[in-house]
Amino acid sequence: MSYSVGQVAGFAGVTVRTLHHYDDIGLLVPSERSHAGHRRYSDADLDRLQQILFYRELGFPLDEVAVLLDDPAADPREHLRRQHELLTARIEKLQKMAAAVEHAMEARSMGINLTPEEKFEVFGDFDPDQYEEEVQERWGDTDAYRQSRERTASYTKEDWQRIQAETDELTRRFVALMEAGEPADSEAAMDAAEEHRQGISRHHYDCGYEMHTCLGEMYVSDERFTRNLDQARPGFAAYLRDAILANAARHTS
Repeated sequence: MSYSVGQVAGFAGVTVRTLHHYDDIGLLVPSERSHAGHRRYSDADLDRLQQILFYRELGFPLDEVAVLLDDPAADPREHLRRQHELLTARIEKLQKMAAAVEHAMEARSMGINLTPEEKFEVFGDFDPDQYEEEVQERWGDTDAYRQSRERTASYTKEDWQRIQAETDELTRRFVALMEAGEPADSEAAMDAAEEHRQGISRHHYDCGYEMHTCLGEMYVSDERFTRNLDQARPGFAAYLRDAILANAARHTS
């Protein structure tokens, strides 16, 4: 049984012009010609075309494909074995590429997705993205980090502004307590510390008392946090830490 060039083009998903080119360069010469001189392809020709298209898909230039197919030492099983190895390698490479793209998409879809202008409106001179690499290194494998990224993925500028307003209001309350001479372990200060913990749980991740005390200690052990918090009032970082510790003690003792 033989097939016309149009039929073969339809079978293989290539153009007639491509088949004509393969014939012209001797890569795929039809086994027969009709009385009118039209190309007619046999089943063996179709098998060869399949091999050609396999190698072309894998990126082999046509001259190399011709050498591979015309190698007298290679039989059809050898071609299939080679193609299987090449395809397996291609699949592994594509899977790695797909995983990389997925990670990039995830990174793009999570976190603080604001323009530079919007970030300035919300956070002022502080740029959260500046510390993203360090945050990932220190806490990237924790449930709290993953939970925070998931929750903040959909936050808009208005959401961040609302959260920042809550934070600023709580800071003003703490400062007022300090100026009024309230000890960090007073009921009012511990209540404010509890609101601080609940705000983290509400907006970012589930923050238990142990986690909260760790944050409190970091506020005074990391000079960057201390410097940032003490802008509200000198000594605020230490006061907040002490209030957090006192609040944790009253709830866990």
